Amino acid sequence: MANITAGLVKELRELTGAGMMDCKKALVEKDGDLTKAAEYLREKGIADSVKKAGRIAAEGIVASYIHMGGRIGVLLELNCETDFVAKTDKFQQLAADLAMQIAAAKPEYVSKEDVPAEALEKEKEILTQQALNEGKPEKVVEKMVAGRIEKFYKEVCLLEQPYIKGDDESVGDLIKQAIAEIGENINVRRFVRYEMGEGLEKKVENFAEEVAAQMK
Repeated sequence: MANITAGLVKELRELTGAGMMDCKKALVEKDGDLTKAAEYLREKGIADSVKKAGRIAAEGIVASYIHMGGRIGVLLELNCETDFVAKTDKFQQLAADLAMQIAAAKPEYVSKEDVPAEALEKEKEILTQQALNEGKPEKVVEKMVAGRIEKFYKEVCLLEQPYIKGDDESVGDLIKQAIAEIGENINVRRFVRYEMGEGLEKKVENFAEEVAAQMK
């Protein structure tokens, strides 16, 4: 059995645009042969999802998710190409899974491109200073910051986040797989996440002082 390295998976992913797990499965299936694995993905229709991603998606649904007895709520607009697909169980389940992801993982943006330039520069400044404070040589700081920015994207960008129900799969991979299975372009247009009391200043009770006051 061929040794399926991360580099080989990455190469196939760049070649076909398919998700990481799909690429790994294809390489295992074709014993590490890159060309045969790419053909396998095209036969399955998975590689075609990249082409479909360029098509206009103006239909879809607004999905909602409420968690923890009403303490966390999410509204998500998920788009597809036709009203027919928007009404299918598969598409609606995808929307529900994405809303649950947002509730659990607290992304701030849909994709890397949505991160404001000012926010990105500020994060780079902080990470650069952290690396310098750790005593790292300046010549390696830039590479360290680049790596940590990728980690930052995985924390704040929905499409870059690890899928909470998946195994080494990102949310972006999940959507690409859905595009391949459903046969239409699918994209997350926007979302909003509410958490009860978020941003409000809360009174901090000192239990020991409260008990002492009651005993006087």
